[in-house]
Amino acid sequence: MRYAIISDIHSNLEALSSVMENIDSLDCKEIVCLGDIVGYNANPGECIAIIKKRGIRCLMGNHDSRVSEIEEPSGFNPSAKAAIYWTRKKLTGKNKGFLKKLPRRLLFEGEFSAIHGWIDSTDRYILSETDARHNFKIMKEEGLPSVTFFGHTHVRLAYIEEGNTILINSDERIKIEDGKRYLINPGAVGQPRDGDPRASFLVYDSGKKEITFFRTGYDIKKCAQKVLKAGLPPVLAKRLEYGW
Repeated sequence: MRYAIISDIHSNLEALSSVMENIDSLDCKEIVCLGDIVGYNANPGECIAIIKKRGIRCLMGNHDSRVSEIEEPSGFNPSAKAAIYWTRKKLTGKNKGFLKKLPRRLLFEGEFSAIHGWIDSTDRYILSETDARHNFKIMKEEGLPSVTFFGHTHVRLAYIEEGNTILINSDERIKIEDGKRYLINPGAVGQPRDGDPRASFLVYDSGKKEITFFRTGYDIKKCAQKVLKAGLPPVLAKRLEYGW
């Protein structure tokens, strides 16, 4: 079965629309979102509508939890915090309720698990071998599948555990091998942070045991203009052009 894995849409309608068009050409049977539908950009309601219409199984990200008022954005930087409060005003109660009910973890039995940050924390980032090692330990203790997809960092990357060694892999294709564990980030749809401004996602072919990363361009200028017109912090528009 072929799964499309997306993450960190962040209210970027142009990027999400482009990614959906690309995915539709790739014969994927299911789309999974690793969280953060909202935040940063100017089309939160429209992005939620696409998620709902297409029946995409989605996790709760840290921005989703703040916008839905489960938690407050007390630890967020000023730009992120401003976007949270702006988005709260823009969303209907129904859409906030949708975000509030999203799960913190998804398990596709025998295939893979899906998280936003760490397995045991929506907010924490997997940024190092040490972080990956902690999550691999939980995967082993809880008997989770050997593949876990995570988001939150906005950087496409794979950590591979082989015995006591953890390898970092940024190849466009990764073969899943028996006896190894994998933590894989598809990158961000709506706000990439790896120097490539194109939207990023991946496809997991569970039959072939193969992961393929994809990039797709979108109308960055249009999205950025919406951010400025909405009165959101200008830095949120500027960073889209540079992918940081």
